[in-house]
Amino acid sequence: MARRKACELSRRGNLILGIVMLIVAFVCVYPIILLFMISFSSESSILQYGYRLIPAQFSLEAYRYIFKVGSQIAHSYMITIIVTVVGTIFSMLLSTIYAYAISREDFKYRKFFTFYALLPYIFTAGWVPFYIVSVHLYGFKNSMMGLIMPLAMNGFYILILRSYFKTQIHPALIEAARIDGAGEFRIFYQIVVPLAKPGIATISLLTAVGYWNDFWDPLLFINKASLTPIQLLLQNTQNNLQFIINNASSLGMNSAEMLRNMPTQTAIFAIVILATIPILCAYPFFQKYVVAGMTVGGVKD
Repeated sequence: MARRKACELSRRGNLILGIVMLIVAFVCVYPIILLFMISFSSESSILQYGYRLIPAQFSLEAYRYIFKVGSQIAHSYMITIIVTVVGTIFSMLLSTIYAYAISREDFKYRKFFTFYALLPYIFTAGWVPFYIVSVHLYGFKNSMMGLIMPLAMNGFYILILRSYFKTQIHPALIEAARIDGAGEFRIFYQIVVPLAKPGIATISLLTAVGYWNDFWDPLLFINKASLTPIQLLLQNTQNNLQFIINNASSLGMNSAEMLRNMPTQTAIFAIVILATIPILCAYPFFQKYVVAGMTVGGVKD
């Protein structure tokens, strides 16, 4: 028999590894399945039996309640989609240009701008100065810019793209294009960007997820219903429902009767599902780029 390679697993080893990966995958997927099933449970069954993977009583009351007051949810969805799309495009435009510039060996100030990208990770002024500058100097209060600009530049993503450009874009390609008469912008958009699609797609997905899940910036800058994104709406809904529950007796209502008529817990989980599904649906379209972007550089020639 041929000697097995050092990196090759036996059939039993492959079986064990497959079982371990299945367990890990189940642990990752289980919370989403649980949230989904809870959103289809009746409020009374949750109060009686707690959270269960298989609901004791199926109900669509939470989704009926959401769509009954769905105008604000639809508007918040639209705000989140606009912020995610515009923010991701704007962020990638800035990040790729910045990363490409500091990846070039012939750029005189590349070390300074590399340190400048790292500077926010070393020194931060704190949230109070950040809020004062953002509101009084930049005017981010109740503005779409307050949802887009704070996440537009990420030093960590810039350094990842810089490393990608340095390892995957051979200097000979750039030199050949320059000899053929191409300018810097033409080299960047027609040669560098197409060759760096896996890395750019990976960072684009991470940036989009960051915009979609952003809760802190809307909490700081937004107090208008017309600009409320879906994540902030979810938090406000949860707080309002909890406030009603805690103050039911002072409002002259019977708590048990109120909970029977209002799907408090299930409505929150239903909104979580509605807020999670769109970004989950984006992953399959980016999967091949994400895999290529994450594994590049793992082997060095």
